[in-house]
Amino acid sequence: MSADMDFRLEDIDDAEIARRLSIVEPLTDSVRDLVDAVIRTEVDDAELIAARTAIEAIVTRLRARQKDKGYGVAFTRDFTGMPWGNAATGARNAVAPPLRLSKVDGVTRGDVVLGAAYEGPGGHVHGGIAALLLDQLVGETAAADNMPSFTGTLTVRYLRPTPLGPVTLTGRVTGTEGRKTFVHGELSDADGVTVEADAVMIRPKSFPSRDQISAAITGHDTPTADKPTP
Repeated sequence: MSADMDFRLEDIDDAEIARRLSIVEPLTDSVRDLVDAVIRTEVDDAELIAARTAIEAIVTRLRARQKDKGYGVAFTRDFTGMPWGNAATGARNAVAPPLRLSKVDGVTRGDVVLGAAYEGPGGHVHGGIAALLLDQLVGETAAADNMPSFTGTLTVRYLRPTPLGPVTLTGRVTGTEGRKTFVHGELSDADGVTVEADAVMIRPKSFPSRDQISAAITGHDTPTADKPTP
């Protein structure tokens, strides 16, 4: 397996996944609240300095033991993925809104609230954040049978500014051609679509099967594969 693919085995069951999430998701939510509070606070300088001192102490505690580089992607033996460092959906990543996507009847959909941390023009969502979420959306929409796809092209059209607040993302496959999957995605507020995107997703020429990945992450095999989109 390519050295660039940070896959690893976590020999745990669904109950253990739920237990871990019950600890890390509230922590991540607290960090999101902290980011929002720092952006919007109007307390005096003494309070800001005191807050910084307290935060630095927490950072020191958390850095006492940590991974190198990114979080990577862990898999269980039944191939449940845990991309908890992902910038759009990561359960451990306070940068992520977080976006939660699901597929029903061929449509991928997710709802998320974009607050002050995602601001670009005053009171509105940064265009780069909209593109990030749409890129995640088209990737998950194109994925099938656990086969990931690269984003080949992503064409984003900003129809009007997106106000901060709740938004909905929807994506659907519009066609296929060989290893290409064509996807249309939309980001909407209560008044309709604000940003839309069309993507050409490219399926890798080869990608290891579940058994090959399982063997590779347990050290029994080294299959060669293209690097997937996270």
